[in-house]
Amino acid sequence: MQIAALVSGGVDSSVTIPLLKEKGFDPVIFYIRIGMEDEPGYVDCPAEEDIEITTYIAKKYGCRMEIVDLQKEYWERVVAYTIESVKKGLTPNPDVMCNRFIKFGSFEDRFGHQFDKISTGHYARVIETDNGFYLGTAADAVKDQTYFLSRITYPQLSKLMFPVGDLIKPEVRRVAEKMRLPSAHRPDSQGICFLGKINYNDFIRRYAGEKEGKIVELETGKVLGTHKGFWFHTIGQRKGLGLSHGPWFVVKKDTDENTVFVSNGYDPVSQYQEEIALADLQHIRPQEAFSHGQQVRFKIRHQPEFHTGTLALRGINWILKSAQPLAGVAPGQFGVLYDLHQPICLGSGIIG
Repeated sequence: MQIAALVSGGVDSSVTIPLLKEKGFDPVIFYIRIGMEDEPGYVDCPAEEDIEITTYIAKKYGCRMEIVDLQKEYWERVVAYTIESVKKGLTPNPDVMCNRFIKFGSFEDRFGHQFDKISTGHYARVIETDNGFYLGTAADAVKDQTYFLSRITYPQLSKLMFPVGDLIKPEVRRVAEKMRLPSAHRPDSQGICFLGKINYNDFIRRYAGEKEGKIVELETGKVLGTHKGFWFHTIGQRKGLGLSHGPWFVVKKDTDENTVFVSNGYDPVSQYQEEIALADLQHIRPQEAFSHGQQVRFKIRHQPEFHTGTLALRGINWILKSAQPLAGVAPGQFGVLYDLHQPICLGSGIIG
């Protein structure tokens, strides 16, 4: 079996190589370059260190290694999506789109015909049954990354391997230590992968600019202060508002008027909602479909905990009715659906 192993230099993807070798596979290692080194103001990217570590692992295990430049594709499919979403007042998720269109999209288009399987360091599992493949949650509930994999297609899923999916993070670290991998104690990456050390707000400012607007208390209509553009703020945000006598939470945005509405207190009622509109709802398995009245577990952000709810079809629009009121439901993010009883990710929709 021919396996392409996507290795970033982090501990999770690094550990996949000895795990694959233990099973008798001889993977070809690919490092995907997607950073924005050519962009003005780009400060630093760990790409060179990543490549150094990945090269070391390739030599240690006798694997062929290739560096693949997908920066153009990444800009067109992920960065542009992020900028346009922000300008509309939405909260994008670049990592979800990167998995769908770059790691398992553009890479597959270019190299997929050469390989039977593609391996990554994601915390997830591929469950194979007589009925085909399912996207299963990882053994480590805290690190589980099925939220970020919820937009992949069935053909993509059918070729994937997740060697660390059955391990919890401390076990992955121990494997790396035992194998004396240079990434054994490397911190987990934080934030959006294409930014390097650029501050997220600085990145948004470069492409969306600034425009002063009002911060208004939702309940009273009182103007509490100003902001530099609604695109710098997301629903549920608590920090960075510059308001005293808090905590204050962003609960609504008027993009036409460039107004950010906030609510005061540790548990303001205006933060919560029980119905979530889901646009472009996609099931990972095309042989299955979502149904009106279907009970599911779900997540509205990357977190260990699940919520429960019921899907409702109103005309052509899907509504997710949560069993409990939820705070911080941010339009533009993904509502990811899971089987009610089995550890299986079903698919996702875009929160409206």
